[in-house]
Amino acid sequence: MRVSLIKLKGNQKGKITDISGGGALQHKLMSLGIYKGREITKLSHFALRGPVAVKVGRSVIALGYSMASKIILESNDK
Repeated sequence: MRVSLIKLKGNQKGKITDISGGGALQHKLMSLGIYKGREITKLSHFALRGPVAVKVGRSVIALGYSMASKIILESNDK
């Protein structure tokens, strides 16, 4: 099931299949360790389009809502 990062629930994992943004966004995310094929875990989501906390490897990163909405994941969870 392909879903945007913001649609995942807390503590769900997914594998990144696409980043629907320009080269600048993809470069910025890659510098944070977020790229196609990488598995990430969504830790929490703050209400009203707030930041999304994710775990990538051993790092915890907070992404802005619009940036997180452009990350498309393959999730086995329903």
